[in-house]
Amino acid sequence: MKTPVGFNLQPPRPLWGIRPPTRKSASMLRPILVAYAPERVVIPIRQCLGMAAAPIVELGQQVQTGQPIAAAIHAFGGPSGPQVHASISGTVESLGAHAVPGPMASEEICVTIRSDGLDRRFTGYDGLGDPLQMSPEQICTLIAEAGIVGLGGAMFSTASKLAARGKVHTLILNGAECEPYITCDEILLREHAAEVLRGAKIMMRALGATQAVIGVESDMPEARVAVHDAIDADGCDDVHVSVVTAKYPAGGERQLIQLIMGREVPEGALPSDIGFVCHNVGTAAAIADFFRDGRPLISRIVTVTGSGINEPLNIDARIGTLMADLSELADGRRDDASHLIMGGPMMGVSLPNDELPVTKATNCLILMQPREISPPRREMPCIRCGECNQVCPAQLLPQELLRASRQHDIDALREFGLDACIECGCCDYVCPSYIPLTARFAASKLEAAEHDAEMAQAVRARARFEAREARLAGAREARELDLKAQVVEAHVSESIADVMARVNARDDQG
Repeated sequence: MKTPVGFNLQPPRPLWGIRPPTRKSASMLRPILVAYAPERVVIPIRQCLGMAAAPIVELGQQVQTGQPIAAAIHAFGGPSGPQVHASISGTVESLGAHAVPGPMASEEICVTIRSDGLDRRFTGYDGLGDPLQMSPEQICTLIAEAGIVGLGGAMFSTASKLAARGKVHTLILNGAECEPYITCDEILLREHAAEVLRGAKIMMRALGATQAVIGVESDMPEARVAVHDAIDADGCDDVHVSVVTAKYPAGGERQLIQLIMGREVPEGALPSDIGFVCHNVGTAAAIADFFRDGRPLISRIVTVTGSGINEPLNIDARIGTLMADLSELADGRRDDASHLIMGGPMMGVSLPNDELPVTKATNCLILMQPREISPPRREMPCIRCGECNQVCPAQLLPQELLRASRQHDIDALREFGLDACIECGCCDYVCPSYIPLTARFAASKLEAAEHDAEMAQAVRARARFEAREARLAGAREARELDLKAQVVEAHVSESIADVMARVNARDDQG
């Protein structure tokens, strides 16, 4: 095996971060349950960050499992982004607005498909060939066609991140599942480490990377052993494992790069600018499945857990499955389950009900009982204890950000690094005054964005005003020159007339 260079096999323990109760063991007692095809799916057509989308099917159309039904479109008329596929076979029942999960209650255009009970498979992606013999451009094109996006929750276009060929020497696969309750990545590494490894090699081919590092946490011994066994069985010497301390939020992209590679991504830069690209392990497995079986991204592993569920487990669920159906697969929710969260308790979003569809960003569903929810606490003044400074993974000064936020001082917020805040919630967790710091910073980001939009609009308005004034001034100058020319011409004409009149008068006298 090649000697690993440029990264830490066992990074030092970070000084930042927190250690909340993990609450992961309950969902790890059973293997992944591959869910049956549901009777109906509701698939949002916009499932890629920053891209609009358009449906490519019609009402009443018959579709097959894995058939494209929508495509994301880059802004400003750019190339097509990742496609969206039917996760079951059947009839397109509706094309219209439907409630979708997210930080704010909203509706988006969704394709609703009623199952025909046959789960007929789309064969358009069969026989793709060996991706390790393909060009990087061809790999990226096919990955976009497969609808593969980041499965860590961000839903960023995987093909776009893999297009950084020539800039990247190290691929980092993120298996450091640091947030409480979530176990979908850990169980994937335990049961399908070979698929993750195969996906890593395809991604390295697309990037031109010379090595890959799979980051796992120290409290995942079975996953770590499974990955090592897969590497040994494959005989590859350019894929390695790095074991990071089980501390939240070690699984953040920039934090993981800092821990494993010992490099800090500069503010305002991308990881690819310093030679790294980070992808989720689930994304790698999805790529491997697509090139091996011709199966686009029509399902993902979802952790269904919490004290409000009878049998917590991980489910390989079809995209578009209603969350209520997943609860039934986990032996149903308990009568006193009162709260539903998508994602983890630190960065997840609270949902109003379980009649919402699973999307490519749905990595976890937590059903909680009232006793698990902390009662509202009265906010007290900041005592400047500095606890928030110590735990901040971005090494910010949250108390200074709070002061600037209260004063709506956009310049100070920028100076103290508001844009670098990842909204992880660590400062909230340790604040003895119960100040909702993360919510304040999120609101300040929106305020700063609105301020920037207003400033940009003012600049554009001023530019339009100055252009109009210049245009009017030019028109006035042109008119004045024209008038002067007319006056000169009139004076010349008048003088000749006078001369002719005098000549004629002299002739008459003579």
